[in-house]
Amino acid sequence: MKESNNIPKEKLWNGNYVKIWLANFMIFFSFMLLTPLLPTYLSETFHADKDTIGMVLSGYTITALVIRSLSGYMVDSFPRRIVLVASYALFCLFFAGYIIAGSLLLFTIVRTLHGAPFGATTVSNSTVAIDVLPSSRRAEGIGYYGLSNNIATAISPTVALLIYGMYGDFNTLFWLAFITSAIGLAFTASAKLPHRPPIKKQERLSLDRFILLKGWSQGLSIICFAFSYGILATYIAIYGKEELGITSGTGLFFALLAIGLICSRLIGSRTLRKGKIVQNASAGIIIAMLGYLMFAALHNKVGYYGAALVIGLGNGHMFPAFQTMFINLATNKQRGTANSTMLVSWDIGIGLGILAGGIAAEHFGYGAAFWSAWVVNVAGMLAFFAYGRRAYLKGKLR
Repeated sequence: MKESNNIPKEKLWNGNYVKIWLANFMIFFSFMLLTPLLPTYLSETFHADKDTIGMVLSGYTITALVIRSLSGYMVDSFPRRIVLVASYALFCLFFAGYIIAGSLLLFTIVRTLHGAPFGATTVSNSTVAIDVLPSSRRAEGIGYYGLSNNIATAISPTVALLIYGMYGDFNTLFWLAFITSAIGLAFTASAKLPHRPPIKKQERLSLDRFILLKGWSQGLSIICFAFSYGILATYIAIYGKEELGITSGTGLFFALLAIGLICSRLIGSRTLRKGKIVQNASAGIIIAMLGYLMFAALHNKVGYYGAALVIGLGNGHMFPAFQTMFINLATNKQRGTANSTMLVSWDIGIGLGILAGGIAAEHFGYGAAFWSAWVVNVAGMLAFFAYGRRAYLKGKLR
């Protein structure tokens, strides 16, 4: 045992991992740069009403959901460099489409189609990140990889609001999104990926080439957790304004959420390195559940802002652990499928949460919507502790 402790650790932050990390940062920075202001853009430029705005902006979610399962198969079946660079290039080019879209119909088409390369790029880039990580530090590396989109998501909306406040010009934001995504494409294209033998052509297509069937119980829990987040993230701004009189605090809410995510990922990565995957997931699930309870029960600013930090801490522990579980349940030739299964589960939960939350808020009030978020979150927690945890320990391959 003493001799093994003297073996030097493999380098985590190798050059290729750094490039893929930065590429992921640019994906979410460029995408989130537009997200908070697109409703304003559609309203001011095309005079779209609220129902139309919702339909236009939801289009990319549908295409991202559809493409992600196919992306897992593509990443596992074809050269990953080609799949990643091609999808990233398309993701970048679609930002130019926003600049030239001169009508609401054309903008809707561009936005909806943009979801496809976004979904494909996030799946393929996260899969490549796992390829370039040393196997001994994979769980830790997955945790740090998630920091890239957490930091981007925290910074990008603030940058967008500052730029729009200074210039009042949406084309400036579209060009900035295009440029930052092009920088990310350059990082991706310059990364050297390890050789991976292709899947033999004679292997039959089966459902588990598109969905990681062994991870169904973990996917079910992810759907429940995403359901809760979908309600909170979608209706947080209007709830704060109408119920608590908070007119400009949404940015602080998401900043606190991001701080919680970043802190817990930094702490959790150390325990993931020691193989405490189930422990990390369990702790994160419980902490996040308490955050949703705080938000639903305390109708004041303490509950509003405090829950953001607590939920961030919980999710930051939970999601790197869950992603590691999916990877450990899959064979080496199913890494793309494992990643896409987790992301598809998240997309399904978000979509269901937005839909159910809107119905509950319309007929029973925001309190009912947020309590339903907590109830479904508890259901996901119980499913994990009753079955998902045991199923993972029994079925993991590494």
